[in-house]
Amino acid sequence: MFAEEEIEALALGIRWVADRADGALGAAAQNALAKIAAVLPPDLRDRMDASALLVGPGEPIVGDGVDLAVVRRAIRGERKLSIAYRDRDGAASERVVWPFALGFFDRLRVMVAWCELRGAIRHFRADRIVSVTALEARYPRRRQALLKEWREAEGIPAR
Repeated sequence: MFAEEEIEALALGIRWVADRADGALGAAAQNALAKIAAVLPPDLRDRMDASALLVGPGEPIVGDGVDLAVVRRAIRGERKLSIAYRDRDGAASERVVWPFALGFFDRLRVMVAWCELRGAIRHFRADRIVSVTALEARYPRRRQALLKEWREAEGIPAR
């Protein structure tokens, strides 16, 4: 069984996702919280419902250009995506990418992917992705290897 602080941590994290992630992931978070609450003993459920740990309002989130559920499915399946992208200056490009991570920040979301055009790992702001098409092709490297390489390059410790 969960300890009280573990319940608070789960509830706080899930409430942040429900409020700050894209719609599909937010709905999944709310469903997960309801399922957790349903199996808790009544005293822990009451404590979770009465938690004083709150998710405060954040800056408005820059709208996503595409449905991030498509990106998440590609990440899970290690599938390539074809994207149309506009950089910060508005220049358009077509790319085939190997998405392996999504970053959720307070104001925006970022897809981390190997870009075949550039031959390197690149960061793509979700609000600048104009269109995305899931491809049947799997990418030739494992997602975990790409993630490890990216973390090392960025100086981000594994968790």
